[in-house]
Amino acid sequence: MAKLEILEFPDPRLRKVAAPVTCVDDDIRTIIDNMFETMYDAPGIGLAAIQVGVPKRVLVIDLQPEDEEAEGEVCNHGGHEHVHYPTVKEPRVFINPEILDPAEELASYQEGCLSVPDIFADVDRPATCRVRYQDLEGETHEEDLEGLMATCIQHEMDHLEGILFIDHLSRLKRNMALKKLKKLREAA
Repeated sequence: MAKLEILEFPDPRLRKVAAPVTCVDDDIRTIIDNMFETMYDAPGIGLAAIQVGVPKRVLVIDLQPEDEEAEGEVCNHGGHEHVHYPTVKEPRVFINPEILDPAEELASYQEGCLSVPDIFADVDRPATCRVRYQDLEGETHEEDLEGLMATCIQHEMDHLEGILFIDHLSRLKRNMALKKLKKLREAA
């Protein structure tokens, strides 16, 4: 496996529409393995192939819930003690995903993006959705998603259409986010 470079805004490749995967083969599986390594290293909870320069309709997601049965480790950060629990990896692969039935009800989540680092904003999206996708064997599945998983898949699927989460913001909020991004880059 290899870590890949994550494209960052305003790289024009992020605005391309990804092509369907015509054959789920070892090349695609290698890309997916590399995407997981890249996402975990970043760290993030979702990554679209287009974000690593591969214009294919492939997503990886891992919400990585905390393992509540594991013994936690007490951490002290800046005088604030808290318990850190290890996470449980639950890697999910979505090849050629399609949203079939988005809910009319919206849910708001604070989103961030590995391609727009250190910028976070509330985005409203359908609270639930039905998704059709292929797995690593090329088998087709349909699944109802809700909560953070529904938000995450919609966020990642936007990437397949060349859309970034900041495109969902009002002009004022988007401009503020881009100014902050520019300041962060200048300071680095």
